[in-house]
Amino acid sequence: MNELEQLLAPYQSDLDGAAIETLAVRAGQYRSQENEHSEAIFPTSSYVFRSAAEAAARFKGESPGNVYSRYTNPTVRTFEERLAAMEGAEACAATSSGMAAIYAVAIAHLKAGDHVICSRSVFGSTIVLFEKFLRKFGVDISYADPVNADDWRAKSNANTRLFFLESPSNPMLEVADIGALSVVSREVGAMLVVDNCFCTPVIQRPLALGADLVIHSATKYIDGQGRCLGGAVVGPMSLIDPIIGVLRSAGPTMSPFNAWVFTKGLETLGIRMKAHSENAAQMAAWLLAHPKVTKVNFCGLESHPQYDLIQRQQTLPGGVLSFEVEGGRDGAWKVIDSTRMISITANLGDTKSTITHPATTTHGRLSEEERLAAGISQGLIRLAVGLENVVDIQRDLAHGLDAL
Repeated sequence: MNELEQLLAPYQSDLDGAAIETLAVRAGQYRSQENEHSEAIFPTSSYVFRSAAEAAARFKGESPGNVYSRYTNPTVRTFEERLAAMEGAEACAATSSGMAAIYAVAIAHLKAGDHVICSRSVFGSTIVLFEKFLRKFGVDISYADPVNADDWRAKSNANTRLFFLESPSNPMLEVADIGALSVVSREVGAMLVVDNCFCTPVIQRPLALGADLVIHSATKYIDGQGRCLGGAVVGPMSLIDPIIGVLRSAGPTMSPFNAWVFTKGLETLGIRMKAHSENAAQMAAWLLAHPKVTKVNFCGLESHPQYDLIQRQQTLPGGVLSFEVEGGRDGAWKVIDSTRMISITANLGDTKSTITHPATTTHGRLSEEERLAAGISQGLIRLAVGLENVVDIQRDLAHGLDAL
């Protein structure tokens, strides 16, 4: 090992078999000649080569090393390696947002004439991306029931190349049997892609359940404080490498500063997800008992239709729930507008609790027919439970609920 290799050697040689909590703190760190304890930020657009020959070899991919920060940056690499280690993945590609991660997967692995089956219960922007843009380039889209593997099999054809789902889904908290869908996807020759945004690798590891690729919106729980936009795709190198090619040419890549924020966010992810889950469980029980609430969707409730599956597939219920109130849209808006502490915003995963009306925000670009097919009524409210005292969250919601 020469001097440069020694300098850049990862400080993680003793992490084989380490627990996810340890990987969240230690994996992927490369210490510079300054021997810093906290991970460094490398805010540089380019890198200097020792010779023209070295530059040529780097650009051709004949020798390892940094080339240009659009697709090689030490800070971004630390985040990628840490998240990959936590997901049990071989590789990771960091992107500028969660939607950019979905876009990059589609561009890298689909072509005109291919067929995609998407869960009917996904984030509204995902459906817009598929319908408005993928269809324009000749990709056919079908929608399937996320909890019925036979529906996916029935809607598959000879050109089906990709299954896409969220589990749990946004905002109805439907949970797909990832293992069962992985069997179907292999039968039909399709790639199974799972959005793991609501769970993170702390709660669920889709690759271990049979998924081919995992999508993250790092903007959510990985950051945890609503500071930065970012996304990631994790999986085997054979599937990640074409995505890196998209990032290199198209440029929807993660900035070094954002990568540093997300890396630090991963360090406390396990602690935060446990606290979010505990608070959300208390909120779900409280909402169930309120006379103005007609339904509660939460992965921790024994009344959840997929409760037994959740116990096998997830280690915690997560921090997001949704509930329906009396009075349709007017009732939902009254509850939301009466809050004095909870943040009215469509983001989730923050330490601060957030509340939104899915039918007019996250899923507002869908038709009423599409929303109803996904179970999103006008009286539905999504609550991402933060880390405030639960009594204070309950008191804030009671302003509107008690007035209905």
